[in-house]
Amino acid sequence: MKLVFRQSRTQGDRPEALHRVEDSVKGAFMGPENISLPTRANTPAVLWLVGLTCLPEVLLTLSESGLFSGLELRRWFLLHGAFWIGLLNGWEPLFALQREVMFVSYAFLHGGLLHLIGNMVAVLALGGIVVARVGQKGFLLLYALSAIGGAAAFAVLSGSETPMVGASGAVFGLIGAWKFWEWQVRVHLGSPMRPLWRSLIGLALLNVVLWLALSGLLAWEAHLGGFLAGVIFAAITTPSLRYRV
Repeated sequence: MKLVFRQSRTQGDRPEALHRVEDSVKGAFMGPENISLPTRANTPAVLWLVGLTCLPEVLLTLSESGLFSGLELRRWFLLHGAFWIGLLNGWEPLFALQREVMFVSYAFLHGGLLHLIGNMVAVLALGGIVVARVGQKGFLLLYALSAIGGAAAFAVLSGSETPMVGASGAVFGLIGAWKFWEWQVRVHLGSPMRPLWRSLIGLALLNVVLWLALSGLLAWEAHLGGFLAGVIFAAITTPSLRYRV
């Protein structure tokens, strides 16, 4: 039996049928393009953390609605719990260890309900992935280290004297760990890396758009610091797919 290939006009002298066969062979040895990591939704550690983070903003919103008129709770919370770079440059703290406490306390304060909701939706979505990989204690440790990493990066890269609040540094730590684990799975399965790089580029572009939309008030430095802390945490605690803290 004689096999005859029809020449492709766009492939030059390369047979079109042979080109299709080669692509199918490559696909047979390549892992799936879409990667889904296992998750454990609504675990106590994630729900308690979200609840504690929501509590201050709920109190502040009620205060501003007139229920606790005259208490100026938001100003008090900002003065005592926000991240102030000035405290690292000679400002007098309002209480003992404020310089140290603010590296974590800022992550429990937000600029409003929309700011809070956006961050907590992300925590609920990503928390289950982290818990499934490193357990509930690992999730809490990653969250705290990412918040600290975000604050440290903000202190180093930003010269702003305005207070910094929000859990987005910790959220980006969860994202960093998630993306490291996706990279691990893609390497293990031989899956293409293009979707991973596209998601990271999209994340960077989202930060640029938000920074422009908020007139430079986005703490991208905290996002970057949290993301790097998450990647480093995942690389140290889960160096292989079989390892779990």
